Amino acid sequence: MKKKILNIEGMTCSACSNGLEKYLNKQEGIKEASVNLVMATASVEYDENIVQDSDLDRFVKEAGFKSLGERSKDGNGKYERLFLIQFALLVVLLMYISMGQMAHFPIPYVVDKMHNPIVYTVFVIVITLCFIFWGIDIIAKGFKNIFHRMPNMDSLVGVGVLVNFAYSMYNAIKVFQGGVHLVDNLYFESCAMIIFFVKLGRYIDKNNKAKAVESIKNLVTITPKNAVIKQKGKGKEKIVTINEIQKGDIVICKPGEKIAVDGKVVLGQSHTDESFITGESKPVSKTIGDTVLAGSINYDGYLEYTAENIGKDSSISHIVDLVVEATNTKAPIAKFADKISGIFVPVIFVIAILAFVLNIAITKDVNLALNALVSVLVVACPCALGLATPLAQVVALGSGTKRGIVIKTGEALEGINNIDTVIMDKTGTITKGELTIADLYFLDAQKDNLKLLKSLETKSNHPLATSVSKGEDNPFKVTDFEEIPGRGIKGKIDGTMYYAGNSKMLESMGIINTLSNKEDEFSQNGESIIYFASDKQLLGIVGLRDVIKPGIKDTISSLKEHGKKVVMLSGDNEKTAKIIANEVGIDIVYSNISPKGKLEKISELNTNQNVLMIGDGINDSPALKEATIGISVSNGTDISSDSADIMLMSEDMSKLLDVFKLGKKAMKIIKENLFWALGYNLLMVPLATGLLPIALNPMIASLAMTLSSLTVVLNSLRLRK
Repeated sequence: MKKKILNIEGMTCSACSNGLEKYLNKQEGIKEASVNLVMATASVEYDENIVQDSDLDRFVKEAGFKSLGERSKDGNGKYERLFLIQFALLVVLLMYISMGQMAHFPIPYVVDKMHNPIVYTVFVIVITLCFIFWGIDIIAKGFKNIFHRMPNMDSLVGVGVLVNFAYSMYNAIKVFQGGVHLVDNLYFESCAMIIFFVKLGRYIDKNNKAKAVESIKNLVTITPKNAVIKQKGKGKEKIVTINEIQKGDIVICKPGEKIAVDGKVVLGQSHTDESFITGESKPVSKTIGDTVLAGSINYDGYLEYTAENIGKDSSISHIVDLVVEATNTKAPIAKFADKISGIFVPVIFVIAILAFVLNIAITKDVNLALNALVSVLVVACPCALGLATPLAQVVALGSGTKRGIVIKTGEALEGINNIDTVIMDKTGTITKGELTIADLYFLDAQKDNLKLLKSLETKSNHPLATSVSKGEDNPFKVTDFEEIPGRGIKGKIDGTMYYAGNSKMLESMGIINTLSNKEDEFSQNGESIIYFASDKQLLGIVGLRDVIKPGIKDTISSLKEHGKKVVMLSGDNEKTAKIIANEVGIDIVYSNISPKGKLEKISELNTNQNVLMIGDGINDSPALKEATIGISVSNGTDISSDSADIMLMSEDMSKLLDVFKLGKKAMKIIKENLFWALGYNLLMVPLATGLLPIALNPMIASLAMTLSSLTVVLNSLRLRK
């Protein structure tokens, strides 16, 4: 058995993915096929003795889609955008030439249907053929879905366009034969307009999901490409690629370098930054026997570690698996139009055929019967219905972007209205994710101790030192600088030796700690402690902590006022997490929680409530995918942003409230659009049958369809306010 993951192009709704999955599973030689709509992939396990790779591509094509193989998708967005611009200009020109006369607009004489009907007919046919060629993929897929008994919006578009085009071509031939009065019975512009708007919606949807696969592949770039290992039996250092590292190898990591693979320290002492993986904001001390994680940064010491988990078994690869698993189990919200399309298509067909038969029986006039048939299909053509949701989404997405809110899917707009629980990651979401001086106390308030401390810390690359020295642009000159492993640093300024570090440093120097009460006070606030001393005496103490973001308290208060339950998840210890939670007004806290634990907690809460997860960092990616709605903040990593449904482009957490407001307004507009589109069909289809005292001809039906679409457009534009 062989397994392959194919990139699939052309899936636009859950009916598409379900249909392709069923079709693949029917084929001989395929043991199991699973199609993922969000990732746009098909995972196929098959017997290579029966099924060849080319057969897989053929099966996908037969089902109405296109297999891109195992390669990454080519970035052809630029060309699609160019096509949209070109065809937008063409559709405006076509509508102006064909219908401008009704509004008394000046029409160029050479293409005026009243003066040059032949030239006009040729002109509209040529332009319409361009649109049909552009939309042939939609038409073909629509008919294939009908043949597979799974009609969707493509089926409605395909039938409407071809029937309308065929009827218009019939009348065009009559025009060429001298029946110039039939020039008003040409409805080519309807074909062009339908294809253009459907293509526009497809383009927007594709752009919203384009990065889903690539973002997960790019996650592996967090680990370095190369590493240094000790050759067994020789003790010599050798540079190798990360793929060459074997389990049991001794890997060397120097200050400033990244850990290549998961392992256990066998020599050395240092601090590492694991915030990208664990969410822990503070640097983690590493010594012999401790575990190091692939992708973490070694700050200030020399380490040798034994390679343990490599390749697919590494922590970072496991996070990738969690993201993919969460993506596979997250069902997309089906669009209302897709739900009714399976009923709408056959019903319209039946009505059109009945109208044709009854008109022949009553009037004995084939032309009137044909007019009724085409009128029903044209007036029922799903342009307004197809525009109702995607166009409102487009305007809402644009409106959100102007406010610093990037909404990546229409599902997020719909789902935000059902959220009852908001879960926030601590580091980088509630807090800034960077340590700053929160408290300080110096025994000699007259002396420039803070500047002395900052000057000394500028010589160290330890994360705590970086936080202390931040903002010091004109430090004192420091000489004889030295790192003291496990204790701190020392350096000489103006002939005096100064020290900065922990309480162990004071003990080693024989200095009595008269500020232990301040340490207890600062620690109660969840702060990291740095003592400052000279070679003779203790000078002061500094406390650092991760500060909360401005406005987060008011945001949480507003969420609770609107009936939302607010929960905090954190990889930090219980004490630190509860201090932050109490400060911002959150009552429910889960601390010491791993990436897998976050995913499990989201899954647990999602069983009986609709959960919104807001966070940043790679460790949040699986949870963002598992939640009903995932939101990443501006300082989120690439994978967290791509795993999220919504991105906030600033640290202003009040934007979260704007997300709820925009979602509510967007759904109101979408429901109004759907009500109009369906109401229009319910009203116009009976008139189009020609069986009532008031009847529609195809020309009026086409105009009514255009006005219906225009109404949806204008209503959607209200979202810009």
